[in-house]
Amino acid sequence: MKDQFPGPELWKRTVGDIATTLPGATAVFRKFKIDFCCGGDLTLDSAAHRRGVDPAELESALVALGARDGAGTAAAAMSNEVLIDHIQACYHEAHRHALPELMALSRKVEAVHREHAKVPAGLSEALRLLRSELEPHMAKEEAILFPAMLQWTEGKYDIPISELRHEHDDQGTTLRLLETLTDNFTVPEGACRSWQALYVGVAQLAEDLVEHIHLENNVLFPRFAAAQGRP
Repeated sequence: MKDQFPGPELWKRTVGDIATTLPGATAVFRKFKIDFCCGGDLTLDSAAHRRGVDPAELESALVALGARDGAGTAAAAMSNEVLIDHIQACYHEAHRHALPELMALSRKVEAVHREHAKVPAGLSEALRLLRSELEPHMAKEEAILFPAMLQWTEGKYDIPISELRHEHDDQGTTLRLLETLTDNFTVPEGACRSWQALYVGVAQLAEDLVEHIHLENNVLFPRFAAAQGRP
């Protein structure tokens, strides 16, 4: 099966490389809970063993994608300007809109259902933490890094990419906390509509943020990585 997959042997490729070049791979990775954003530098073999997934099932799902005709423009084919616009419009603005609403909804659910055995106690605080991490991070990108990338000539940046990658790692840790507090966004039986809406919203936020981090870590940032060492 492995020799049917294009490029280097599948298991030796990094998760970030596969997610970047194979349309649909990110959905497969989300299904198997493979971290392709902050953990994008791991080989597929290492990532699969870390998560404890069935290697044959994972490989089959990815090879099936490789056999399909690609639809749409892959992020890797986007120009810097188009990709940066996409990140800001589809993810930065989405996070800014979603987080305040989810924090308010979480406070309501935690208060109304505080006696419930599966109440997501601490979820509103975790969302507040995520917002406090994201707001300055996105502001730095929009005010300094993205304009520098669009005007790039010599590759010197006021904010190193390594710093932003580290902040992505922190955001990934907070995402795992959201998963733990919500039992992987599993709505308890008989949960009210507010509780159901909360988990749907938080799950979408998590999915968006994973894709957001992936596009920056594995697509945008590597285009400028060689410039980091220049004087």
